[in-house]
Amino acid sequence: MTKNRIIPYREDLKAKARELRRNSSLSEILLWQEIKERKLFGYQFHRQVPMLDFIVDFYSHELQLAIEIDGDSHDKNYKYDVKRQSELEQYGVQFVRFDDMEVKRNISNVLRTLKNWIRENQSP
Repeated sequence: MTKNRIIPYREDLKAKARELRRNSSLSEILLWQEIKERKLFGYQFHRQVPMLDFIVDFYSHELQLAIEIDGDSHDKNYKYDVKRQSELEQYGVQFVRFDDMEVKRNISNVLRTLKNWIRENQSP
């Protein structure tokens, strides 16, 4: 696994990603407070990261891990999410998805799931 591999993206997505960062949902803000500044086992995460033709909610280059928070808006975008995930997985990106309400109601379980994922998937 190549560490910190940069995945190409459309240049026009930079402005959209900035806008999404400024207008984060409550669940995104709650999760960001827990994973920013290398709080999760020392791994760095970024918010609203452009990749290919898409933007993922959170991404760690070191882990090649995308974290997505699915809510009501995502229900309508299921086919889009599947396509996006499939295309990014071809670049070695792995996904962990959480429901919007789970993040709001049980952040400790979300963090436990992420920590378990990292333990199981990090390179020795």
